Formats: sequence, C-alpha cells, structure tokens
Amino acid sequence: MKDQTGSSVIGRGSDSDSYGNRRLVRPSFNQGHRSDNQGHRSDNGDRPQRQERPSNGAKKTAPPEQTHAENFYYQKQMQSKTQMVIVLQDDEEVHGVIEWYDKYCLKVNREGEPNLLIYKPSIKYMYKESEETGNK
Repeated sequence: MKDQTGSSVIGRGSDSDSYGNRRLVRPSFNQGHRSDNQGHRSDNGDRPQRQERPSNGAKKTAPPEQTHAENFYYQKQMQSKTQMVIVLQDDEEVHGVIEWYDKYCLKVNREGEPNLLIYKPSIKYMYKESEETGNK
C-alpha cells in the first residue's frame, strides 16, 4: 500500500518494506465468555475452525432457485389422469383431473360438471382422491 499522492503520513515509514511485516490485530469481544480456553487465545486466534475447501479452490455452488418439483408432480398426475381433490382457501373441494397448468393456474376437468380454471394462490392443498379415506 503505497501512498499515491506522495505526501507522507505521520508515524509511517517512507520505505515500502515497513509494510511487509505488519499484522492485523483484531479485538476479541468474547474472551470473558469462552468456556473452551477460559479466555485465552487459541493457536489460530479467536476464529472458529473452518471446514476445508475443495482442493481445486472452487467455491461451493448455491442451491438452485427452483427445483421444478411442482412441475414434475403436475406432469405425473396429468399423464396418469389421476382423480384429484383440490381444497380451496374457503375449504371448498373440487374433484377432477388436472388437464394442464401454467405458472398461475390449473385447468381441472370434471365429469358431469363444467371444467374449471383455478388460480393457484386460491388453492389451500390438494391430494389424490384415492387417498381420501386417510385424510378425513
């Protein structure tokens, strides 16, 4: 870290070698609360032990934003034409087969009744009609 303006700062040496052997000193805020070393510094300072990084130096990747599990579930139920029970926020039950879906809606085909386009935020939960005896 050289001073680029050329002015000298009081207390600093002018040669660049004086910066090479300085250490960063960090205060330890929790010395009185340590139970493992009774307030004494450990070999590596007051930092907790870090886990080893991969040998190639790469950072750990973040988990994916979307797992597509919802899409997979809808696809499976559509392909098998599974009779579903969709419980809405007002506890009304809709029985039918999911025909298609998108980001915001489900289209449900019902026998003997009109087909419905259901807005996803209005759905409380859904389950297979064959599992109905276990839910009531």
